[in-house]
Amino acid sequence: VFGMPEEDGLLLAHHLGRALQLTNILRDIDEDAGLGRLYLPREALLHAGITSDDPVKVAAERALPKVCLPLADRAKRHFEQADEVMKRNSRRAVRAPRIMEKYYRAILELLLARGFAAPREPVRVGKLARIAIILRYAII
Repeated sequence: VFGMPEEDGLLLAHHLGRALQLTNILRDIDEDAGLGRLYLPREALLHAGITSDDPVKVAAERALPKVCLPLADRAKRHFEQADEVMKRNSRRAVRAPRIMEKYYRAILELLLARGFAAPREPVRVGKLARIAIILRYAII
């Protein structure tokens, strides 16, 4: 995976994949609800006292931050573990995963700064920030 030794490649795929997916879930709550989809874990919803199965109702719940903040923490831990794997490997081998990690970490930070209470504005990594990530990690 990524041209790395097998164990590190699998670890990186595991942790980075989970971090990216959790970030996508948190970023797309409203878009997914509009499409009739809900990807937040049932256990986390119930723990926050949210019992509805209706994605639009769930997206409007006042308790939604109680679901999202622990997921964001999980994503951060996976990013940190992915980062540890990338630090052990050559910059060239981790170029693509590093760019993905930095871009999605920036999205997660924007989500945390914005918060998860409704109404939520979409977050986007600015053009200059995207260019900076590419220049820093794509060019060797």
